[in-house]
Amino acid sequence: MRRLRRSELPIATLQLAQFLIGKTLVHDLPEGRISGRIVETEAYPPGDAAGHAFRGKTARNRSLFLKRGHAYVHFTYGSCWLMNVTSETPGIGGGVLLRALEPLEGIPLMQNGNRNAKRICDLARGPGRLAAALGIAKSKDGADLCGRGSLWLGTATCGAKPIGKSVRIGITREAGRRFRFYERGNPCVSGPARLRA
Repeated sequence: MRRLRRSELPIATLQLAQFLIGKTLVHDLPEGRISGRIVETEAYPPGDAAGHAFRGKTARNRSLFLKRGHAYVHFTYGSCWLMNVTSETPGIGGGVLLRALEPLEGIPLMQNGNRNAKRICDLARGPGRLAAALGIAKSKDGADLCGRGSLWLGTATCGAKPIGKSVRIGITREAGRRFRFYERGNPCVSGPARLRA
């Protein structure tokens, strides 16, 4: 596995959301490396009323307007951090929410960050659990995921598997858009069974 180069990332939100399925998210901590295969994403392209960029750039969402391959980390539901990957050219707001990982490395460290998970697949199943398991919080907002930092995107660790597509989960605006992508048959994918087949 190696770090992904920015030139490898598609410059379009929907394409990046599909491209990231099967790739790796890595967080190198002083205690050790945590990593997982990305198995579920949601796209929030420019002009999408459900996206944080819809009303323009603010102090809170400015990282979402960086060139593709940066982290946009925000607090939601009053309880958890969520991580997105920026997906457009500089100044255009668009992002891909990372919804679930299949744990690969650092499982004991993931368990420290998410003590309520009963199965390994539950450690990073859902966007809030994902950020908790990987120790991702506000300090990682704006991080260059294609750079030399501790949080980065890596190549796939195995061959491509079939990708499913569905509506996004837990939103009310633009709710019918089929902008969620996931690895079919992977038990680490979140959401109801009808959206995981």
